[in-house]
Amino acid sequence: MPRLFAGIELPEAVKDQLSELSRPLLGAKWVDDDDLHITLRFAGDIEGRLQREFIDLLGNVEADAFELRLDGLGTFGGKDPRSIWAAVAPNPALDALQRGCERAARNAGLPPEPHPFRAHVTIARLRHVLPEDVARLLGQIGAFRTAPFPVTEFVLFSSRPKVGGGPYVVEATYPLRGGYYDMEDDAHGDKWR
Repeated sequence: MPRLFAGIELPEAVKDQLSELSRPLLGAKWVDDDDLHITLRFAGDIEGRLQREFIDLLGNVEADAFELRLDGLGTFGGKDPRSIWAAVAPNPALDALQRGCERAARNAGLPPEPHPFRAHVTIARLRHVLPEDVARLLGQIGAFRTAPFPVTEFVLFSSRPKVGGGPYVVEATYPLRGGYYDMEDDAHGDKWR
């Protein structure tokens, strides 16, 4: 049974920027470009009615398309760092979308998410890495920021058992209102339809 979670895929240009951050660091496993994403709601190993209801209720989430950007880097784990991540700049539309995914999960019968939502993209998973080595690496990488990018849909990902996450597979796509984005129309000032 695959693990399921709702998330946002990243544009190729953003994935390319993130992959350029990887540096040699003993104990670090850098996330493959294809697996870089923003998690909205982790569901875990669910099956049967619970799985079907979660998938169906995600289809009822109503939210408008919006723009995001990544801004800054950080770590989880304190004195025992477990991951390096790129921060998502605060965005009320993203928060609303995440709350919709949380409602879908709870209405399907999943327990509430135990941690507050902190939008990020995990770029490296760490094992037995010294905090000072991580701090040095972050100092070498410097400030990180992307240009704004459109979010016109969110997806249901599944992951197969494998150490360190992915590979992730898109199982379903859920469009956002007004989510059609046309790069050619953007030049004419009409990017959102």
